[in-house]
Amino acid sequence: MNEPPRPDPRGAKKYFQKKMSYTTGPVELSHMLESGEDIVVIDVREAEDYAKGHVPGSHNLPQDRWQSFDGLRKDRTNIVLCYAHVCHLAAKACVQFAGAGFPVVEMDGGFEAWKENDLKIEKSSKKRAGQRQTTLKHSTRRM
Repeated sequence: MNEPPRPDPRGAKKYFQKKMSYTTGPVELSHMLESGEDIVVIDVREAEDYAKGHVPGSHNLPQDRWQSFDGLRKDRTNIVLCYAHVCHLAAKACVQFAGAGFPVVEMDGGFEAWKENDLKIEKSSKKRAGQRQTTLKHSTRRM
């Protein structure tokens, strides 16, 4: 029988060190927010999806507005998220934002992972034109 090639431990160490520098998970992000770390959370999903639920305090910056860099900060770490682990929208956004000089980290798993971990969700609903109401709640797990 042919044995599959074994990963090089030195190469693996380098890979995972780099990965940890540019990615975070939803639970880690929740801890950062709860402890008051000086970060910015950028949600690159479409506005209507963002309105249905998002990470508390996050800024919505859909793809058609990336050039504006609204909400991004060059003096803080910008944590970027999209829909799910199979979505590369956040990674594409990180390439563009980093190229413009913004320090970025991608949140693994997107908003689906946030919900799966039963973390707090903020919802936006328009009361009247020009006004926004925001409410916090815990997500409900799908079984």
